[in-house]
Amino acid sequence: MATEPQMLDEADLAALWITLKLAGLTTLILLLLGTPLAWWLSRTRCRLKVIAEAIIALPLVLPPTVLGFYLLIALGPHGPIGKLLESLGGRPLAFSFSGLVVGSVFYSLPFVVQPLQNAFSAIGRRPLEVAATLRATPFDRFWSIALPLARPGFLTAAVLGFAHTVGEFGVVLMIGGNIPGETQVLSIAIYDHVEALEYAQAHWLAGGLLLLSFLMLLAVFSLNRRFAVGMR
Repeated sequence: MATEPQMLDEADLAALWITLKLAGLTTLILLLLGTPLAWWLSRTRCRLKVIAEAIIALPLVLPPTVLGFYLLIALGPHGPIGKLLESLGGRPLAFSFSGLVVGSVFYSLPFVVQPLQNAFSAIGRRPLEVAATLRATPFDRFWSIALPLARPGFLTAAVLGFAHTVGEFGVVLMIGGNIPGETQVLSIAIYDHVEALEYAQAHWLAGGLLLLSFLMLLAVFSLNRRFAVGMR
């Protein structure tokens, strides 16, 4: 008697864990790197600001495979970063989880920096100037004034960065390949199931990602609305 095929096998669960781990780590790194960068972009009057904003926004218009290709060249054994790591006793980052993290940070950068920059810009200069008249240091003004007022931006940045990383395909495939248990993420696992005509498994994974994305966006809109009402 034929048995029903299992909906999710061990490889799918491993891909789920790798995806969540990748998205969580990438989001944390982007918040740490993106916060000072967004703060600088929101305050500076430097002429290079436009160039910096254009570079940060590149992943929004650049095909993922193009970004993944150049990252693969840079991180591979014959690339500058790969050669540097080998000379230091390490190994190239291509086709490894660490390489996925590097690629995800580059690919999701605008989804974290831009909401933070908009949140910092919306604060304006007056609250910070008032704090300065009370002898607050620049760090105190940032920590006590800017960060609390920019909470909605941090929430939006964290959710968008996480969700965008979860949905990556082209970049992670170029840099990490498709190694089950090591670099295979959910988007690639869905593609493999569809290619093998295993639509039931593909439905489970795709439906889960669809539900997760919807719930995350719903949480962002609901919480941002509460913040807006609370600040009136």
